[in-house]
Amino acid sequence: MARFIVIFAAVLLALFSLEMTTVAQQQVIEPFTGMLARISAAIISPFDNNVVAYGKVLRFQDTGFAVSIEAGCNGVEATIVLIAAVVAFPAPWKARLVTIVSGFLAIQVLNIARIISLFYLGDWDLTIFSWVHLYLWPALIMLDVLLVFVIYLHVLARRPPPPEAASAV
Repeated sequence: MARFIVIFAAVLLALFSLEMTTVAQQQVIEPFTGMLARISAAIISPFDNNVVAYGKVLRFQDTGFAVSIEAGCNGVEATIVLIAAVVAFPAPWKARLVTIVSGFLAIQVLNIARIISLFYLGDWDLTIFSWVHLYLWPALIMLDVLLVFVIYLHVLARRPPPPEAASAV
């Protein structure tokens, strides 16, 4: 358990430090966040043609209401927590990579639902928007991270031990 905690903390520190660098922000985080805004607009546009995305902003053309997807709202931090947990738990690297990729996708699917729901909630009622934005969605996103990690642990527990472990007994 101590090994897990030390590796988890070290990976968190390293990835959060890397994320905060100017190069990472300009070359990875900002373009990724802009892509989330464009994907959200593309999902909405068949149902509502008043929505546009520019940069990291999603905006109604008719009312002018807009949301800006900021740090902490793009799922990157949740993904970092998942990566740290997966890397810290001893398992084959193939299983780790599959979990990181599938977990990233699960986080982003839920995050896009979050962005779209908050966009409409904000246009409707800012008080409800604020509560859902600050309390409900952060909890749901981290619950998603936890669920992916628990499924990962469950799958690992059901795998047969490697042949070298069986012969060592």
